[in-house]
Amino acid sequence: MVERRPLLAAALSLFYPGLGHVYLREWLRALLWFLLVVSTAMLVVPDSALQAGGLDEILRAQRNLPVEATAALLAVTAFSMLDAYWIASRGSGSASANGDASASGAASGSDEEGNGDATVRCSECRKSVDTSEYDFCPWCGSDI
Repeated sequence: MVERRPLLAAALSLFYPGLGHVYLREWLRALLWFLLVVSTAMLVVPDSALQAGGLDEILRAQRNLPVEATAALLAVTAFSMLDAYWIASRGSGSASANGDASASGAASGSDEEGNGDATVRCSECRKSVDTSEYDFCPWCGSDI
């Protein structure tokens, strides 16, 4: 399992909201953050700033943004950074969350039947492992 760095995810989200989520391979969240920043810009930035042609005109329009527009864009960026940091620090990407849900469903099914199988959660990937069959995690290969 690849360990993701929370500070790198937050720094990428500072560069552009949603970019840290791309690094974490959280594709839906990345798309939502991209769309949120674009819709926020369309709602709060004046039309004259959006229709700037060259780089000089864009930079001039950026300096003349209203305080409300700057605050809204900074808030979206800050929340995107916090979300990317939180996702990376809890260590669960989209692939492991799907596997974890299916593994925990299998573990709960065996408990209901009363088979008495001993299952534990791996300390690395947090997936359920049947200790009667394995002395290591078959998902990530770490010792239990």
